[in-house]
Amino acid sequence: MNKVNTWICTVLFMTTVACSERSKMTSLYDISVQLIQGESILLNEYRGKTLLIVNTASRCGFTGQYEGLQTLYEKYQKKGLVVLAFPSNNFMGQEPGSNESIATFCETRFQITFPLFAKIDVKGKNQHPLYVWLTSKENHPSYGGGVSWNFNKFLISPEGELINRFGSRIAPNQKQLIAAIEQALPNQIFEHEENVIGH
Repeated sequence: MNKVNTWICTVLFMTTVACSERSKMTSLYDISVQLIQGESILLNEYRGKTLLIVNTASRCGFTGQYEGLQTLYEKYQKKGLVVLAFPSNNFMGQEPGSNESIATFCETRFQITFPLFAKIDVKGKNQHPLYVWLTSKENHPSYGGGVSWNFNKFLISPEGELINRFGSRIAPNQKQLIAAIEQALPNQIFEHEENVIGH
């Protein structure tokens, strides 16, 4: 009987630990990512910010969207927006370069100042945990599902929730994306109050 009780307790303990680990990974902020320069950080660094997470590529028909993403970042950075770019070679080999060459390309051609991250897989057996989280239909019934191409855009609230998603053909300067970002900015309430006071 003691052996049975011990076995039951062991199973219950392992189940509790496994559930705890899964629970931990349900938070965006628990996910570790690597900056393109090599430093690993937790996405907790961006807690309280509105995030636009984009899978990018240097040889894609949508590569010019880097310019628009930089414009968005410059316009809304002080209001709480951070653009996070994750290069990926998952679509037609359109990001074949090293992290160093990607960083050089982005800085010299588009003068990118928003955070760039090390190249990852956004789909497939080696899918990065960030994209496991982003594309999970279980966690995000409205916005889950696989990444369709380069420059898919995921909008994250200051509370760390996935609140909108845009396909590759929605350019950074399109009204529907801009409106969604403005609505999600952490400082938008204060801006509204300032405008009311000003009037």
